[in-house]
Amino acid sequence: MSDAAPSNSAVFASFHVLADTCPGLLPRLLQPLAKRDLVADAFHARRDGDVTHVEMVLHAMPAEMVHLVAGNLGQVVGVQEVRVQHGREMLLRAA
Repeated sequence: MSDAAPSNSAVFASFHVLADTCPGLLPRLLQPLAKRDLVADAFHARRDGDVTHVEMVLHAMPAEMVHLVAGNLGQVVGVQEVRVQHGREMLLRAA
């Protein structure tokens, strides 16, 4: 029974991260996904001087993991801000 719950509660999630530009930033941002066996459907990074803007999109991730991943991203050295958009509304807008 518990195996069915994560698939039933899968949601769209988009993580927007603003961080100091530094070597090793991008792999550190992927680690919270990798340790939960999650793979981003889209990953975009753009350097803007001393800061880097990163967006990671997952089309279907377990709803209960969204806040955990966001919390881990906020703990990465150099991260200034993490914004998360998730849920059915975003999935409909992205389609």
